[in-house]
Amino acid sequence: MPTVELLFSAQPEHVRTARLVAAAVARRAGVDEAALDEVRLAVGEACSRAVGLHRSNGVEEPVKVRLTEEEKKFSIEVADEVPSTGGGSAPDSGADDPADDEGEMGLAVISGLVDDFEVVDGEKGGIIRMSWPTVSV
Repeated sequence: MPTVELLFSAQPEHVRTARLVAAAVARRAGVDEAALDEVRLAVGEACSRAVGLHRSNGVEEPVKVRLTEEEKKFSIEVADEVPSTGGGSAPDSGADDPADDEGEMGLAVISGLVDDFEVVDGEKGGIIRMSWPTVSV
């Protein structure tokens, strides 16, 4: 089960790198060429959301991306280090925080791109999990 892990500081300019790496690893794992744009877009949205959460909450830890090749499946996890408040939003974000609205929009975009998708909010941060089927290479 080969795995690639990325850690990057919560800067918007690093999101592009994460997208490129995800697409390259997905291609090597055997994800259908037609789905590679979906992989790029979904990873971009998930990473942008994590970067926004980190920046709006003053979190210094890096954003974590884990790309895993499994049998007949390619999985991606994007983890942020912003603790959950139990209500599904970041702490101190306020009801009218534009970053929160962008994060929710990003989740809506991801759900339209990825069939196998889940968001897990935890005490130490959140994880967006996505996966795509692979074909024989």
